[in-house]
Amino acid sequence: MNDIALSLDTVWMLLAAMLVFWMQPGFALCEAGFTRGKNTANILFKNFVDFMFGSLLFWFVGFGFMFGSDGAGFIGMPNWGDLSFYHGDLPVEGFLMFETVFCATSATIVSGAMAERTKFSMYVIYSAVISLLIYPVEGHWTWGGGWLCNEAADSFMMQTFGAVFHDFAGSAVVHSVGGVLALIGATALGARRGKYANDGSSRAIPGHSLTLAALGVFILWLGWFGFNPGSQLAASGEVNRTAICHVLLTTNLAAAAGGVATMFVTWLKYGKPSFSLMLNGVLAGLVGITAGCDLVSPVGAVAIGLVCGIVLVYSIEFIDHVLHIDDPVGASSVHGVSGILGTLLTGLLSTSGGTLYGGGWEFFGAQCFGILVIGLWAASCGFALFYGIKRIHGLRVNARIEDEGLDVYEHGETCYN
Repeated sequence: MNDIALSLDTVWMLLAAMLVFWMQPGFALCEAGFTRGKNTANILFKNFVDFMFGSLLFWFVGFGFMFGSDGAGFIGMPNWGDLSFYHGDLPVEGFLMFETVFCATSATIVSGAMAERTKFSMYVIYSAVISLLIYPVEGHWTWGGGWLCNEAADSFMMQTFGAVFHDFAGSAVVHSVGGVLALIGATALGARRGKYANDGSSRAIPGHSLTLAALGVFILWLGWFGFNPGSQLAASGEVNRTAICHVLLTTNLAAAAGGVATMFVTWLKYGKPSFSLMLNGVLAGLVGITAGCDLVSPVGAVAIGLVCGIVLVYSIEFIDHVLHIDDPVGASSVHGVSGILGTLLTGLLSTSGGTLYGGGWEFFGAQCFGILVIGLWAASCGFALFYGIKRIHGLRVNARIEDEGLDVYEHGETCYN
């Protein structure tokens, strides 16, 4: 690779990393808008915690856990801040930054589902564990060159399915993991006070600012243009420039289709189009397309967005009204359900090996197996983490703090004075 091409690829990777970092304020504003004003400082603080602790822990050991040992074994080796073990075409410091922003995203997803009643001290602990261990391990199995993505003829995946697991930018690796952890965490934590009546019916607890939520979604939509196209990790040459343009198009189409689908479903179901659910529909489309944005056609991208946007409405309703799990921002559905759907639909709609394109069931089988393994890892870790904290120290603030707001009691300050 010539020096100019390598420099161009490096700049592209760094610009994409900056766009993905910009998703952090997007998540923060979206979560703050969907929740009550008395907890806004707490919510914004938690999003800073995710990135601060994630940056330090992933640099110190998480990067080694994910990319060490050349993909061999259950987990890589801790690098203790030493990056010399990694050998790639792009500068390792830049690649570390690119991977760091993805790690922080996975931790941030959990925040919304557990908002408005979690002890800040316990949030710091489980955010750190996600960045330190949960995300790097399953990342090692996939993007770290591990067994789920090992294309060697004698590998487990090739011998079992004749295909390897594919997740281009993180529907499974980032979003489904965050969504599953969010669901387990919200279950362990319990519903907000007043959320469910004595007869079990669900009561809406409106957020304090749809304006903030909408701004957050716009920022996330923009950030996804780094999240997905940036995962090509190169821009030089015809193959790469064509690929990033294709990924940008499929990403945008899925987002638009997800929002449109949710808008019309809520219009038909409730008599009026729901703006708040439409915002989540856009995110559902973005999450769903992330696994196969490089493999599906524009028509396939629209199909993924439509499916995720439609399912989102019923998933949020099921988790709330049937399971009685209180997820204030719908993170379990947006990231968990849509991440799983997008991963599976990639196996059907990929123009290269997809079942609906004459590729048989091998690739789809690999996708099913991969998302099952990753989901079980996230669920088992989440159960041990959240119920362990709950038993040892307690996850939840007391009733008075919850009623009056976490801002004053947890931080001694408020966002609105």
